Amino acid sequence: MSAKQPLTLTQVHKSQDQEVSQRPLDFALIRRLFSYTRPHRAKRNWLFVLVITRAIQLPFLAWAIGAVINGPIARGDVRGTILGALGFGLLAAFTQFSFHFRQRLALELGEAVVRDLRNQIFEQLTRMPMSFFNKTKLGRIISRFTSDIEAVRSGVQDVTFVTMVQGGQMIVSAILMLWHDWVMFGVVACLAPVLWALNNAFRAKFSRLSRANQESFSRVTATLAESVSGIRVTQGFVRQSVNADMFRDLVTDHAQTNLDMARTAGIFLPLLEFSSQFFIGMLLLIGGYRVIHPGIDMPIGDLVTFFFLAGIFFQPLQSLGNLYNQALTSMAGAERVFRLLDAQPEWSDAPDATDIPPIQGKIELRNLTFGYDPKRPVLHDINIMAEPGQIMAFVGHTGSGKTSIINLIAKFYLPTSGELFIDGREIRTITGASLHRQMGIIQQQNFLFTGTIMHNIRVGRPGATDADVVAAARKLDCLDLIESLPDGFQTEVGERGANLSLGQRQLVCFIRAMLADPRILILDEATSSVDTMTEARIQKALDHLLKGRTCFVVAHRLSTIRHADRVLVLNKGRIIERGTHLELLAQGGVYTNLYRQFVRASSAEQDDDGL
Repeated sequence: MSAKQPLTLTQVHKSQDQEVSQRPLDFALIRRLFSYTRPHRAKRNWLFVLVITRAIQLPFLAWAIGAVINGPIARGDVRGTILGALGFGLLAAFTQFSFHFRQRLALELGEAVVRDLRNQIFEQLTRMPMSFFNKTKLGRIISRFTSDIEAVRSGVQDVTFVTMVQGGQMIVSAILMLWHDWVMFGVVACLAPVLWALNNAFRAKFSRLSRANQESFSRVTATLAESVSGIRVTQGFVRQSVNADMFRDLVTDHAQTNLDMARTAGIFLPLLEFSSQFFIGMLLLIGGYRVIHPGIDMPIGDLVTFFFLAGIFFQPLQSLGNLYNQALTSMAGAERVFRLLDAQPEWSDAPDATDIPPIQGKIELRNLTFGYDPKRPVLHDINIMAEPGQIMAFVGHTGSGKTSIINLIAKFYLPTSGELFIDGREIRTITGASLHRQMGIIQQQNFLFTGTIMHNIRVGRPGATDADVVAAARKLDCLDLIESLPDGFQTEVGERGANLSLGQRQLVCFIRAMLADPRILILDEATSSVDTMTEARIQKALDHLLKGRTCFVVAHRLSTIRHADRVLVLNKGRIIERGTHLELLAQGGVYTNLYRQFVRASSAEQDDDGL
């Protein structure tokens, strides 16, 4: 048996789950989408009037040409010809006037619908619990705001109204051709399905090839960006030739899709042009016979009018095929947008939940069990009692459940079973917003918004003055560190805090917590990225910050553990030891071993700082 060949990079990318780019027309979905035009009904109704006007105007331009030829031109009436040309010019001008406002109103209506949808999506996202964001890829969320919304915009402002205009002009043209000469119209009616089928077949193939081309190009660009950002790893592990071979596969695949599109176009365009020329030849043959034959008496102006009307009749065929593909793409985009809008959070505040008054800080977890997947608990039978003002430290190996307990106290998740009380009230009876307003959270990787340091600190208390911010920094003994930056508190932090070091970002978050003055404070390895010397400076300030507040700490530094009123040791979601720092050391159990590891790591860090 031959060995299984490893997947190439191209095959790996292609095997990843992809969202459906098109779906059949769904009139229930269309009705729901157009319900978003109701707040803009005046604009929408005027747009429908212009669509109908535009659909009638184009065929009547061709009819006007025939009327002038058969009338004043055939009679040799110079004055009538001038008046006829002037009338045609006015009709053409009115046609362009209608086109301008039809296009303008369609763009404005599409933008209004997109704006409302984006606002509604954002509001929906802010209501979703943390579990939603843990399970949903960020790229999927962003695509709802970008590609899917743009597909919806195309469906509203382009597909719908352009289809109505072009469908209407085909109907009016057909009626006028039938009125002029039903025999000639029979020729057109026989050829129209042939051209439609030809165009539709090739456009469907073009659509598939275009999607494949876009996907292959996105794989090329994504791999290029990944290779550039990871060039150190590539060179460090001598992966240049391997990565080059993988990239060559992607480029070859992309080149092949381009060639397939070129070959298809090379067949379709000549075939379409030949069909059009054949159609013109048939009309010339039959129309010329009817003009020349004395028994039929078809005016030459009618033949000219018929040619113009036939052109207006057939011109939409090709674009309608494109619009149909756009409509299918819009359906897929709208379905994904509405699926997000219809998503129900796994949990939300109970209907009878009420705001909690100023918190004293007594926290109790009673027989609490929790799992991100209810069938696979990560916490088992947790019992904790924290009195107001106490510092509770959690220690344990990665995955022991420390952060999960913090997530429950912050009401980012609800317990699977058991109860969690805050000042004697079960957390399910408390609104999340009122709890979060009295709670501060400082994490190891804290997020900063684009803007200045001052702006980010004020997130903790938007109404704070500059003096309040400076006072908070002074209490933490880090005012000089902020003022030493190029623009002090007005220093731009950059996207996600990129202009600041990790330690500087965490200091900003410490000041933000000090300014917010929370009753419950959560520190999730909050000092792990602050160097030892900086930590020594802020430790006393942290003592001031923690005073009178109930604090839960995921411990990383020895100083935090030593100052805790109670240390809880977790292993595999269970509390296996609890007590003060000295009590646990005296037991000589798991905590003693962990503490010895902390001591060795801290000593090594201090030695590095000394160097």
